[in-house]
Amino acid sequence: MKQFSPEILKKLYIPSPSSHKGQNGKLLIIGGSKLFHAASLWSLNIASRIVDMVFYSSVPENNEIVNKAKQEFRNGIVVRRDQIEAYIEEADCVLIGPGLPRKVGQEIGDDDTKELTERLLKKYAHKKWVIDGGSLQVINPEVLLFLKEPILTPHSKEFEKLFKFEIRNSKFEISSNVQNTKKENIVKQMAEKYNCVILLKGEGDIVCNPKECVRVSGGNAGMTKGGTGDVLAGLVAALYCKNDAFLSASAGSYINKKAGDELYKRVGYYFNSSDLADEIPRVMNKLIVQ
Repeated sequence: MKQFSPEILKKLYIPSPSSHKGQNGKLLIIGGSKLFHAASLWSLNIASRIVDMVFYSSVPENNEIVNKAKQEFRNGIVVRRDQIEAYIEEADCVLIGPGLPRKVGQEIGDDDTKELTERLLKKYAHKKWVIDGGSLQVINPEVLLFLKEPILTPHSKEFEKLFKFEIRNSKFEISSNVQNTKKENIVKQMAEKYNCVILLKGEGDIVCNPKECVRVSGGNAGMTKGGTGDVLAGLVAALYCKNDAFLSASAGSYINKKAGDELYKRVGYYFNSSDLADEIPRVMNKLIVQ
């Protein structure tokens, strides 16, 4: 499998000096819960630095926190859950899942997260979707067949649960008629089967679409802290507003890891997800603009 080449970052969309508000991306984030309070806020934190507008829809408690933080979140609109469909059409991309409940008894339960996600995916199949976290853990993968090149951002356990694979010693094992093989081959098979882009998170990320795969190296143990995956999901979704799916996923993976490595140079393993979100714009400016 080929390694991701940083030269590809030059293909990423850069706002025109003559552009105006709204032309450089509109993202809707659907996520968060009382239990997983901060997850969607990390996605919001990074996305609001990249696109012109973020529509944010969470539970009332999270919505209120964002409303109070308007001084930092100037270019965004807080959307009640009963209003999200009006904003899906306006958004260039929709991120669903970070912090959504995953188990019965957690606020709304699996069935409601499943129902919400699958209903919206089917109804708005023409939109760009990034599917993360709680949504990945409850949906039927067949719903992906309705969509036009969604991006999935699972870690290994979420991949196992979604596609019914088991990961052992850098291999996937499956109980069906597929033989054991290397990770990248199985990830590519699933990308082909469901016509999607998969960003499998790990020590070395694997990014596949139906035609190609890349491995993204880098990162460090400081990035095992809670929330770094939510930062990545927000970053990828923000990029997907104005770029194609494979470029958004692979570039997002590289930028996220590069930011983690830059933090490691300064503070070792001792940084958190907020630090990572703060570092990403500096890394993007250095890699893409300068």
